[in-house]
Amino acid sequence: MKVIFATGNSGKMEEIRTIMSDLGIEVLSMKEAGVEADVEEDGATFEENAMIKASAIAALPQVKGMDAVVMADDSGLEIDYLGKEPGVYSARYAGRETSYDIKNHLLLSRMKGVPDEKRTARFVCAIAAVFPDGSREVVRGTMEGRVAYEVAGENGFGYDPIFYLPEYGCTSAEISPEKKNEISHRGKGLRLMRGIMEKKL
Repeated sequence: MKVIFATGNSGKMEEIRTIMSDLGIEVLSMKEAGVEADVEEDGATFEENAMIKASAIAALPQVKGMDAVVMADDSGLEIDYLGKEPGVYSARYAGRETSYDIKNHLLLSRMKGVPDEKRTARFVCAIAAVFPDGSREVVRGTMEGRVAYEVAGENGFGYDPIFYLPEYGCTSAEISPEKKNEISHRGKGLRLMRGIMEKKL
């Protein structure tokens, strides 16, 4: 049994492998599994997008014969003051090819002058899985915090440098990868999915 995780993001794969390591299951990226597909994620929620991607990959002829669990996630940042933007458009915010440095500075400029109590935000991660028997599961993990006032930290990726964790007094790009895996939206979602997998496999 193996897991094919529908992502090409190396940072994400590192997190996934760390959290799934004690299951004793091989975790492959799409590239490592020799799978190529460009799936349009046009759902209205993180859960819908994750399941659209997992289902599309699981339906590919070369994947059907692999006896693999196909997993996909959709994750993003919700900022309450901005009506939960960028939300499901987090990766496409200000253009898919726009660097996260530009995206982060754009969001900080939109939050300029907004006081602490109105800077509440969360990272959301929905993880969907399609099992070889055709059954499907989807879970959600969240990490609550605030929008920082400036970019800080070298760890992590994406919006981590502007996501402030009040209980730690730093951004999620300033905490260690080990601590991030413990408290992150993706870490929580993966542990929920791991619990489901332990019962099914």
